[in-house]
Amino acid sequence: MGFKIGNIEVNNKLVLAPMAGVSNSPFRLLARNHGAGMVYAEMISDKGLIYKNEKTIQMLFMTDDEKPMIQQIFGSDLDTMVEAAIYIDKFSNCDAIDINMGCPVPKVAIKAQAGAALMKHPARIYDIVYEISRRVSKPLTVKIRSGWDDDSVNAVEVAKEIERAGASAITVHARTRAQGYSGKADLDVIKAVKEAVSIPVIGNGDIVDGPSAKRMLDYTGCDAVMIGRAALGNPWIFKEIDAYLNGDPEVIRPTVDEIKTLMLEHLYDLVKLKGEKLGVLEMRSHGPWYLKGIDNATSLRKELVRAKTVKEYEDAVHAFE
Repeated sequence: MGFKIGNIEVNNKLVLAPMAGVSNSPFRLLARNHGAGMVYAEMISDKGLIYKNEKTIQMLFMTDDEKPMIQQIFGSDLDTMVEAAIYIDKFSNCDAIDINMGCPVPKVAIKAQAGAALMKHPARIYDIVYEISRRVSKPLTVKIRSGWDDDSVNAVEVAKEIERAGASAITVHARTRAQGYSGKADLDVIKAVKEAVSIPVIGNGDIVDGPSAKRMLDYTGCDAVMIGRAALGNPWIFKEIDAYLNGDPEVIRPTVDEIKTLMLEHLYDLVKLKGEKLGVLEMRSHGPWYLKGIDNATSLRKELVRAKTVKEYEDAVHAFE
């Protein structure tokens, strides 16, 4: 049921997406422990790396327990992208390097002309992928969108250039930059890309459960599916989907007590990595995600988003029944 990217063996078809501000080491470990076959790290800036920005360097932290893990970078300048990729190749323990060509947020796609903005420049995409792939020893992958907007859906053209330039795999988020995260993912785009290239294709967009994952795999023929927002506060989604795809018995959802325990473990790992102030601040976002669908959790949500210390967070979680 797995697939391969270069020399990387992945034991199933489920991949955690590189979500900014989320897919750090503690969250990647949660995903791996709950059934993700492979995880992507959140994107980091090429210039942040080459100028040795302390925060950027810290974002490279990973543990062996997360492997297989792919580190994503973003940028638009050929020279700095190559230099950043070489740095990761030498100093990161990741298994592969991914280039972000899909981020739609204005500060990346418009201000920096990186992320999804690269979809407007297939020739530049070829140059970046070609130069990096021949300068690094780790496999190189690329994450793209359908195109910049509905009038320029060019994922197939771009995918062919990416393969020709030497990449080992490609992820297709089947929305345009103009769509952002709204509307529906167009499975026909993923299908067309899969039919156009011979390297592995990972499909991304609207995977929320077993049936949606199976639909994408069956319809597009893609090699794996990438799960992003549906994993927020819900890392066990990977086990649930894997069981569905394998025809195994349905995975029993965790109890409220089990969710509370998981929340605190996540909190402790974040605090260990980032310190109490930043760790608690980040868990303010995760807390409401974990509580989605739990009855009578409104007051707890309010307490968690106000918590400033580990003790305040712990006390709120322990008091909830």
